[in-house]
Amino acid sequence: MMKDNKIIGRIHSLESCGTVDGPGIRFVVFMQGCVLRCRYCHNPDTWEINKGKEYTPQELMAEIRKYKSYMKFSGGGVTFTGGEPLVQADFVAEVSKMCKEEGISVAIDTSGFIWNSAVQRALDYTDIILLDIKNFDPMVYKEVAGVPLDPTLRLMDYLREKDINTWIRYVLVPNLTDNLESIEELSKYLAEYSNVSKIELLGFHKMGEYKWEELGLEYTLSDTKEPAKEMLIQVKEIFDRSGKNVSLNS
Repeated sequence: MMKDNKIIGRIHSLESCGTVDGPGIRFVVFMQGCVLRCRYCHNPDTWEINKGKEYTPQELMAEIRKYKSYMKFSGGGVTFTGGEPLVQADFVAEVSKMCKEEGISVAIDTSGFIWNSAVQRALDYTDIILLDIKNFDPMVYKEVAGVPLDPTLRLMDYLREKDINTWIRYVLVPNLTDNLESIEELSKYLAEYSNVSKIELLGFHKMGEYKWEELGLEYTLSDTKEPAKEMLIQVKEIFDRSGKNVSLNS
């Protein structure tokens, strides 16, 4: 967003030494704002765009530089997540450009739903996309996220065209995203994308449920249990058929 002719970003929080949002040690920027309403979201407090703390790109870079040596030593970098970081694509693009000028790797954790010229510019400075695909069945995807699947698949084609390294993230939720036929179709689909270097299979958890309660939101998955280890292994075996590197984080 613009304020007094300056690009301003609204940020929920910063994590200086993250290890689960891309390779190496990451400086993780949790951006405010999201257009999805995922039923298992563990950061619903990032949904509203007008909350959080305001930063200029220069102010955020000053924080990032403090951890540059950790990132360089570990093969890490900066990860923008949220929320949906591409809601604020102008800000993400500007900071990403500054990171690249200083040799800092950039990752963006996104749903792939938003597309505009600012998003395209941000991708020009991105080394890794962490793409969350909620499900490959369009009806299930809409039930999970509240938005259609098609924009994410169109982004997939663009990422392949530009050969941008992509990690796919899939959250296994019992009785919601554990439809095996759809997972098999997704595995076959991903096999056709040479730019996809990794699939991260994540087990559903309810660690963010308390945030929904604090915000007065209805959490519809209160009675849903974490997926059984056997189911996670079965789904991993399906994704293994894609020929990609598959990691299991339960």
